[in-house]
Amino acid sequence: MTFSALALAGLSAQWTTLEPDRLTTALNGKQVDAGLVDWLEDTSSRLSALPTEQRQHIAKLMDAQLDTVTDLLEHSRYTEPVGRRLHLLAASLASACGWHRFDQGQHFAAGKLWNAALANAHAARDRDLGSGILSDFAYQSIWLTKPGAAVEPLSQALIHTRHPTARSLLHLRRARAHAALGAAAACHRDLAAAETALLTDSPDAAPAWCRWMSTADLAVDSGQCLLDLGRTEEAHARIDEGMNLLPRSRDKTRGIFLTYEARSLLQAREVEQALAVTHQSLDLAHRMGAERCVTLVRELAPAFKIYRQVDGVADLLARLKATPSLS
Repeated sequence: MTFSALALAGLSAQWTTLEPDRLTTALNGKQVDAGLVDWLEDTSSRLSALPTEQRQHIAKLMDAQLDTVTDLLEHSRYTEPVGRRLHLLAASLASACGWHRFDQGQHFAAGKLWNAALANAHAARDRDLGSGILSDFAYQSIWLTKPGAAVEPLSQALIHTRHPTARSLLHLRRARAHAALGAAAACHRDLAAAETALLTDSPDAAPAWCRWMSTADLAVDSGQCLLDLGRTEEAHARIDEGMNLLPRSRDKTRGIFLTYEARSLLQAREVEQALAVTHQSLDLAHRMGAERCVTLVRELAPAFKIYRQVDGVADLLARLKATPSLS
């Protein structure tokens, strides 16, 4: 499905030790000037800034943009500063395209794109961006129930990241991995570190790859950690807190959070409320065109089956069974 734990650990270690190749100009091809790169950067920025609901419709444009930048890097001539900008742009585009594949459940394709993104971040000597891409690999491993593969890349990324918002996200994702592994003490240490980092002021803007990180994310992911550790009541309270803080512009994230909330409600035997939340989550997943979110909702079916006698459960199970694949 994706990189094994051993391969991912090796990738993260290699990223921290190898010297990036010096940017060179191609011997053939036309000269790439700064004006063209300005236009490519501006266009990519506008595409990436679209709400999640709209980005599902422009995935081919993002792919084409990445193909263009890759072609320029491989076949054109450019100065070292322009080359560095092209590598940074390729890394950003490959990361975004990887997330689209991830949302469609195409995990191997997502991994290949993130590997390309990591190589470009390395070539551009941007270890901060590289840290963000390693955290994407780690998040994918957690999502695919392979939390053991996530710990080492996140630890490596933390060594090379200084901005407090970035460190907060990395600690939070490592907390998720520890919780899934049942390592309660390590999880709570990372949750505390994530909260401290998020509350730390910085004169610099957060890197683009983690600029969305907020107290809402901290609350809900903390709740998911508590769910994994068996602390259902506390988990429910934290998830509710995060849901109330999350802005409407983050509806894909809201759909995922709603699924966590539904799982928490089922564990608390609040079946009617869990039904309402699950329907809401499934509606959002379809609107976003996110196959992985639909899959996450479908995984609630076994937990609902024991409550078949409750009004509405049979209807939900029938809806989940009839829901077509989005990919």
